[in-house]
Order: sequence, then C-alpha cells, then structure tokens
Amino acid sequence: MRAIVQRHTGNPDVLKLGEIPSPVPSPTQVLVDVKATALNRADTLQRRGFYPPPEGESKTLGLELAGVVTQVGDQVEGVAVRDRIFGLIGSGGYAEQAVIDYRLAMPIPEGWTFEQAAAVTEVFFTANETLFTRGQLTDGETVLIHAGGSGVGSAGIQLAHQASATVLVTAGSEQKIERTKTLGATAGINYKTHDFAEQIRQLTDNQGVDIVQDFIGADYLSRNLEILKFKGRLIVVGLLSGAKAEIDLGLILRERLQILGFVMRRLPVEEKARIRNRFVERWFDHLVSGQIQPIIDTVFPLEAAGEAHKYMEANQNFGKIILQVSE
Repeated sequence: MRAIVQRHTGNPDVLKLGEIPSPVPSPTQVLVDVKATALNRADTLQRRGFYPPPEGESKTLGLELAGVVTQVGDQVEGVAVRDRIFGLIGSGGYAEQAVIDYRLAMPIPEGWTFEQAAAVTEVFFTANETLFTRGQLTDGETVLIHAGGSGVGSAGIQLAHQASATVLVTAGSEQKIERTKTLGATAGINYKTHDFAEQIRQLTDNQGVDIVQDFIGADYLSRNLEILKFKGRLIVVGLLSGAKAEIDLGLILRERLQILGFVMRRLPVEEKARIRNRFVERWFDHLVSGQIQPIIDTVFPLEAAGEAHKYMEANQNFGKIILQVSE
C-alpha cells in the first residue's frame, strides 16, 4: 500500500510517498481503507526524532483517521465491514490502510465528509480531557486558552463556550483572534504584540482566570501561574518553548494552585477508550447537530505531507490541517 515513509529524521523534506506492507488487524482491531487523516504537533516531533511511537505501533505518522472498514477482528463488537468510521490510533494514519481498535472508533455522522471526520478526534478528545476531566471547568468560570487558532484551541473554545464558561485566548494575529470570537471566545490577545499576563489582568479587573490551557511550556510558566485565581488550575498540554523552568512554589502554596499534565498517545487502549466514551457521552450529539464542529484550515493530498508539515510549523493554520489519502 502507499504510505508516507521517512528513512531518517529531519526536516519535512524527509517525508516521501512510498510502499509499505498493509497492516494486519488484531482480534480487537478493524482494518480501514483510510480516506483522510490529520496533522498533529506530535507528528512533527516524531518526524524530528523526539516523539517515537509506542512499542508495537507503526512507525508511520498519523494519530487519527477517517475511512471505511474492510476487515474486522474476531473480538470486535458494534463495527462491521463497510462502516464509515473515524477515531484515534497510536500511529499509521499517513497511509492507504491502517488499523484501529474498535473501542476507539466512532461512526461518521450522516452527510459528513471524511475530511470533516478526520479533523475531530485528537483535538476534541484532548480539549475535553484537559478542560473538563482534568481541569474540572464549570459554568461561570473563566479559562485562558493559549494557541487559540490551533486545532486543540479551536476545539476547546467551542467546548468551553458550550459549557457557559468565559473564554479568553491568545493567538499570533488579529485575524486569528477575530476568528476565535466566532467560535465563542470573548476576547483575544496577540502574543506577538502584547504581554498576555498584563492583558489578562486588564480584561479580568485583576481577578485572573480559573484555568489556563497551555501548549508553550517553559517560557509561559511563571506568567501562567501569576494570572490564576485562588485554586486555579494550569493544564500543560505542550512544551513548544521547552520543558525546564523555575517555579515559585510559594505562589502555589499560598493560592492552592494545581499544575496538571496531559498526554494521550502512550495511554493504554482501555484508558483511551474511556476518554473516547466521555467525549461521546457529553459531546457527540453536539457534533451531529452542528453546535460544535471541526475547523479545517487546509486539505493537502497525501503525497504533499512534507508541505503540510512546513505549513504547520510556520503557524499559518487556523484549525486542522488534513491529508486526503484517497477519494
């Protein structure tokens, strides 16, 4: 089958279209003809050699898929050949065929394209787990979502808004900030031209926020903690600026702050299934009705995966970048 292969780590140009063997499903997996997949920051890290796939997973990039089932394992329940499904995988989405555990699959809503379905799983699962399961965001609270134009950011804005929270964001341009407002953000801060901590104090009358969802890491740590309210929660989802920074433990003690981390890829299938079930129970009907929706920036053909990575690393996108694998 055709797939994106890389012979060594490096820049996006190492991603080439090639041929690899088709995967064989385990008893709890289904084999899928992949129609679309999506880019995630984890893909760019894996390409560069910093985020290898879990043991036993494909070396091919790709953490989510949408497609048509062609084969089912003998322990699979509720999924059949020819079903249109989408869902979460450990790796292998940048290929014409991939396997997915049936417990991580969801039916594609009627009328949806494969590209729409491919834009959901990783970002909405992450947004739900970080804001609600880990962060315990509730009605009336205020959340700051960094990288509001990212896939997880655009998903989190919608979920928080649906939960009647006040949503503040950071983004790298005024155009992105205006788009976040159409998704439910109350106000946005251009991190390239303003100090977000100072702006948050102004926007909240020095009250701060209940939750910060952060993808940046080291460079933002002290400011994230300073703008949290009493009993505030910092949810660390990414480390784009690095993993090491000094921390004021006194502030954490005085204000009873929490720092919570989240990564999904290395969790066992059983825990990923619980994540999937929590999302489906609370939000799937909202997806079907259009109250929340995947935000797609650009669709690239599979063979242009390298160009898609360059586009992501230039921070040009608002929402998800999709790879169309086949018609």
